[in-house]
Amino acid sequence: MRLKLTFAIALLAGGGAAFAAQHHGSHQAHADVGAHQPWHGALHGAVAAPTRNPANVARDRYRNPFDTLAFFGVQPNQTVVEIWPGGGWYTEILAPYVHQGGGTYYAAALGEPRAVNRMMSENAALYGNIRLADFPAFAADDTRVPDGTADVVLTFRNVHNWRMGYQRDRQDYSVEAFRQMFAMLKPGGTLGIVDHRLPESADAERERSSGYIKTSTVRRLAEEAGFEFVRSSEMNANPRDTADWPNGVWTLPPSLRLGEQDRDRYLAIGESDRMTLMFRRPR
Repeated sequence: MRLKLTFAIALLAGGGAAFAAQHHGSHQAHADVGAHQPWHGALHGAVAAPTRNPANVARDRYRNPFDTLAFFGVQPNQTVVEIWPGGGWYTEILAPYVHQGGGTYYAAALGEPRAVNRMMSENAALYGNIRLADFPAFAADDTRVPDGTADVVLTFRNVHNWRMGYQRDRQDYSVEAFRQMFAMLKPGGTLGIVDHRLPESADAERERSSGYIKTSTVRRLAEEAGFEFVRSSEMNANPRDTADWPNGVWTLPPSLRLGEQDRDRYLAIGESDRMTLMFRRPR
């Protein structure tokens, strides 16, 4: 049975206090979101939903899901593509939010999206309407998001992987990735990017191994693909992250690749410093 948008708004009433306690968005983050929009209530409800994994909710203070999605203008009646949903952190929020509003949610993955498939199997009411696609689509028989159909394309902490050649023999395929994202968007559609930020003064070669990438590199890739830069936000910034760790970004939580070595120090720093960039496909 089709879930109703009012269900998400009702969740806000029941879960708003919990959401407020968990959410630590700064005054700057809320300023970036802008004026209240009619769909903000449904988005608040999706973020506060009791169906979310508590371990995921615990990371809201670093990932700022409401502020981030509101900044990108993600509305529940849109066709939204999430590139590389991974463990489904944002899928838990986006898939129900978009389905309840009459929109369409695509999970576009490299290979088998195991976590998303599990979510679809275990809770068809919330996740059964997810559409799957391949990204990047390298083979002729790959399932692609149809060209010119998406209102919003989102990717969280992935551009560095394309630059590093993840699962492609370390061959950089970031140019092709941006080309395909541009193609799937409607004219006027939005591309939202969050990624680990490498200081502009750092050696660019560190983009190939550290998990961090320069804002200027992301902007260059997007603009060369045809996108227009719209705006940026510091809502996902972390000034305690110096981006020069012995095991790259994976030194910090949640990975904590060094195990118990200096664990308390890295927990005190928190998750990485992240850029938040919004682009648009020209009309």
